[in-house]
Amino acid sequence: MSELDPTQAQSKVMYGGIGAPLREPVFRRIWSASLLSNLGQQMQAVAAAWAMLEITHRADLVALVQTASMLPVMLLALPAGALADMYDRRKVAIAALFLSLCGASMLAVFAFAGVVSPNLILIGVFVTGTGISLYSPAWQASVAEIVGGRALPAAISLYSMSNNAARSVGPAIGGFVIAATGILAAFTINAALYLPILFALAFWKRVATPPRLPPERLDKAMLGGLRYVRHSPQSRKVVMRAFFTAAGGAAIYAMLPVVANQLLGGGARVYGILLGGFGLGAVGLATFSSQIQGRHSPERIAVVCSLILSAALIVVSMSAHIALTFGAMIAAGGAWMVSISTYNVSVQLASPRWVSGRTLAAFQAAVAAGLAGGAALWGHIAERGGVSMTLLFAGGYFAVTALFGRFLGLQKPIVPEQGPPPGRDPVVQMALTGRSGPLVIEIEYRVRNEDARAFYYAMRAVRRSRERNGAYAMSLMRDIADPQLWVEKISYPTWNDYMRARDRPTSDDRAHRDRAIAFHIGDELPLIRRFLERPTGSVRWSEDTIDPGETLPAPASFGPMSSP
Repeated sequence: MSELDPTQAQSKVMYGGIGAPLREPVFRRIWSASLLSNLGQQMQAVAAAWAMLEITHRADLVALVQTASMLPVMLLALPAGALADMYDRRKVAIAALFLSLCGASMLAVFAFAGVVSPNLILIGVFVTGTGISLYSPAWQASVAEIVGGRALPAAISLYSMSNNAARSVGPAIGGFVIAATGILAAFTINAALYLPILFALAFWKRVATPPRLPPERLDKAMLGGLRYVRHSPQSRKVVMRAFFTAAGGAAIYAMLPVVANQLLGGGARVYGILLGGFGLGAVGLATFSSQIQGRHSPERIAVVCSLILSAALIVVSMSAHIALTFGAMIAAGGAWMVSISTYNVSVQLASPRWVSGRTLAAFQAAVAAGLAGGAALWGHIAERGGVSMTLLFAGGYFAVTALFGRFLGLQKPIVPEQGPPPGRDPVVQMALTGRSGPLVIEIEYRVRNEDARAFYYAMRAVRRSRERNGAYAMSLMRDIADPQLWVEKISYPTWNDYMRARDRPTSDDRAHRDRAIAFHIGDELPLIRRFLERPTGSVRWSEDTIDPGETLPAPASFGPMSSP
């Protein structure tokens, strides 16, 4: 499928061969270039962590390098996701990678000038991480429109393979470069390797559908993403499980330099070898990741991966032999990649396109928060109790997370299909602008008394779908003088918010609505009234003013009925 056909991006999922997305030239070019940039990022990670260890010899400060790289993702993921949904994702990705290039260049300049210090290392890593945090939602949300929903699991596996192939080779190369020529070369190579992906993105001729409405404000777009995750049980559970998994996985990233130095008595090359083992395991299982996800439920995958990570960390904590530790790192890398990839696929497949950047950002923020907070926690424990005890605790923690399915169980993701195109416009006889509001919608149903409970439960699903799509308040009322009369009341901040919400319902949202309407009795459809709320004391009643502009039509979203 071509990038020119984004309307089919959420078609039926295919858990098939991993090479399918590479048939799309745009994806192939960007993915190939990302291999190089990921390689450079891994070299920078090794150089920064090793430089910090040589300068300070403190485990907690070495762990802070990981925190500095993940903190921007935790802090900026939601704004980044909102920007990816609001603006051209290609342009957002280019600007973000240019910022990362600036951060990488700063580290190279610091090393060239001989002024590398703990604070400057953390600043450079933070700036680089800021660019990556802005880039990732924009690129990942674009994958579905490039390769289509059928190939999305394989594309995500390839994305993970790119990261982990670099992780398997990059640290070893980084360790060799540092040992042979010093950290300056590692930082310089990282900066140079951003150029290919910048060129690949620059030559991507993305055809974007012009938006019918102006972009949301950044704060409202962020709140909209959080609201969607909050009212989407599956997305919420995936985000929480990702956080808990990342918090344990931080022990691997944060403690590995100390493991190489203290438990194995090695240097930068040993550290690179161990990271290479982790990446090797990840790349090995990435080849089969889409098939694993097709054969097993996300919950089973999460449980098995947690148990493998638990066993691997316990082995690393007790091992004094590089071969045994290397084998444990291979197992840990494979389990880590499959678990995170499974969460990623679940989030993307369960999210409609209008909010996919923000749900991905929420997922990435959860992973980053787990990695950043976990790195600081494990570093604090290691400084007081030693690295072996820390890894034992982390192994026990992963054993506990295997039980989380009892209250945060994961289900097979269902791809949301876009609802029917807009139908009839509502009758509007007032001059409205996009900022006019608040809007209050009232829908009257007549329901038999014996169907009252079933209707109430059907409306609970309708409420969740409305709140996911932009309603900030909904209530259901029953007339005490006429018990068959029910009134659904929905509120939107502005006219533009109302129109956006009308375009967003999926086929599942429509099905919930149809189930509720099925309880309505009478020959006529439920009566819909739309009100522009005017609180007592509003300035518009004390001054002779109205909202300027033309009357703006709002398209319908559900079938032949002029829906709210």
